Amino acid sequence: MRQQHLKLDSKKINNIISTFEKHYAEKSINRKSSDILDTLIATKLSQNTTDKTSSIAFGNLKREFKNWDELIGAPIGKIKNLIKVCGLAYSKSKDLKAMVKQIKNEKGKVNLDYLKKLSDEEVYKELTKFKGIGVKTASCVLVFSLGREVFPVDTHIHRVLNRLGIVKTKSAEETFESAKRLIPGNKKYFLHRAIIMFGRNICRANNPFCGSCFLYKNCSYENKNKGSIKSTNTENNFLILDGI
Repeated sequence: MRQQHLKLDSKKINNIISTFEKHYAEKSINRKSSDILDTLIATKLSQNTTDKTSSIAFGNLKREFKNWDELIGAPIGKIKNLIKVCGLAYSKSKDLKAMVKQIKNEKGKVNLDYLKKLSDEEVYKELTKFKGIGVKTASCVLVFSLGREVFPVDTHIHRVLNRLGIVKTKSAEETFESAKRLIPGNKKYFLHRAIIMFGRNICRANNPFCGSCFLYKNCSYENKNKGSIKSTNTENNFLILDGI
């Protein structure tokens, strides 16, 4: 019974992927390989905030410090002031400083290039040992720096996949485990970006624009409202990891 359910979900997700490709083809970009530590720090900064504010914080750090080694000797207060725009600045400052110090102590240098030789599971194990780094952040490193076929799940993706009836999960972590079996590897990068844009601009957490949704007929969301129409052309499609 479980295998039949998985098959049905796979058929539905393939149809939905095709629809996303029709609507987001022009917003698709070629994947590039960014520096591993840059991606890790940028993703850490983006936790519980917007990509735009975390991008400002990341830029502040890059301008202030010539290399990440300098975070080790920098006062927490200084780091905090540089990233305060993105919220949770004190805890993020402590975590970043401790992480860089831990990398230096364990590897002798502040560099994560050794991860390129590891399997996906080994990379998860290495990265999640750092305080404040979870599966979603580690998944972003795998996708955006290491070019692996992984599907990071944030709150937008968790919400959208549940509303579409692709998964029935209570947390982003559960969605990640379910979705990785359903989404074809060569579609994971594209769909990750597309669903984030879709979740920000149409399938919003509150007052979604169901009347403007190209997936309305596929949606299982019990509170969908066909009369809710998107009234502005303004969209938020900025993704911090596209520019790292």
